[in-house]
Amino acid sequence: MSTADHDQIPERALAWHRAGTGAAIATVVETWGSAPRPAGSLLAVSGAGEMAGSVSGGCVEGAVVAEALEALQDCKPRLLTFGVADEDAFAVGLACGGTIRVLVEPVGGAMPEGLLAEIVAARAARLPRAYLVNLDSWSRRLAGPDGPLAARFRADQSGLDGAEFAVIHNPPLRMAIVGAVHIAQALVPLARACGYDPLLIDPRDAFGSAARFPGERISQDWPDEALRSFGLDPRTAVVTLTHDPKLDDPAIRAALRSDIFYLGCLGSSRTHAKRVARLTDAGFTGAEIARIHAPVGLDIGAKSPGEIAVAIMAEVTQALRRPARQVT
Repeated sequence: MSTADHDQIPERALAWHRAGTGAAIATVVETWGSAPRPAGSLLAVSGAGEMAGSVSGGCVEGAVVAEALEALQDCKPRLLTFGVADEDAFAVGLACGGTIRVLVEPVGGAMPEGLLAEIVAARAARLPRAYLVNLDSWSRRLAGPDGPLAARFRADQSGLDGAEFAVIHNPPLRMAIVGAVHIAQALVPLARACGYDPLLIDPRDAFGSAARFPGERISQDWPDEALRSFGLDPRTAVVTLTHDPKLDDPAIRAALRSDIFYLGCLGSSRTHAKRVARLTDAGFTGAEIARIHAPVGLDIGAKSPGEIAVAIMAEVTQALRRPARQVT
C-alpha cells in the first residue's frame, strides 16, 4: 500500500519526535462559516519549524506554528480559536469569513508517544482507529470503528461529541481496476485525484504495459490472485472493465466474498443478465449479486472513455459517502 505523502502527518510527527527534533500536532476541532479545512485536518510541526499538512490553507498556519513551538517548550496542549471577518477572510485562507478552533498537542507531552505510535501502527496495518481527547479532563484514548463511533468512521467525519473530540484515522481509500482498457486510462488518474490508491490488474501483456500506463502500479497476475494479494476491505472499491468473463468473473467472485464498499462491472444490461446467470449457477445468492453496480457508473449519458470514467467515479463516491441512496 502506498499513501500520499500529504497524508503521512502522524508518521512524520512520530519520526521527528523520535529523532529528537520534537513535534507537535495541530488538529482542526470545529469550524463555522466558510473554512477550507474540515474538522480532523492535521498539521504537524517539528521543533525546527518544519511543517506537514494544513489546518486552514492560509496564514492561520503561522499563528498555529508559533503556538506549537511554544507547546514544545512547556509540554502543554492548547485550544486555539481564530475568527476572521468577511473582508479580511481571503488573505488568511478563510474564503468567505469564518471561525476555526484548533487543538495543539506536543508529542511526548500532552500526546503520549505510545498513543501516537499505536495510531501509526494501525494506519500501516489498515486498521481504522479514532484518537479521542476529552477537552475538559484532557484524558486520551484510542477506539475502533464499532459502537457509537461507527457513523463517524463510515462518513470519514471527525468531530465533537460533548466534550470528547474524535479524530478519525481511516485506512486510505483504494481502487482495484480489472482491465487495462481505454476507460482505465482515464479512470486511474481520476481515482488518484479523488484520493484513491489505484491498482491496475490485467494479465494481458499488450494491455497492462508500462508504456500504456506510465508510472502506474500494474499487476499481471490473474485477477482473483491479484485481488487476494491486494487485500479487500471496507475501504476498497473494485471495478471490472475487460468485458471478458474469463477475466472479470474471477475478480467479481472474489469481490463478492469480501466486504468492499463498491463493486462495479462494465457491460450492457444484457451482458449483466448473463453475468447474473453465471454467478447464480456458481452458488451466489440474489442478495450477494445485488451488490454489483451494473452497468457500471451513474446514468449521465456518458459515451467517451473520459465521460464513462467520470460516471464511474461519481457512483463510487455516492456509494462511499451516501450509501443509503443506493438502489439495488
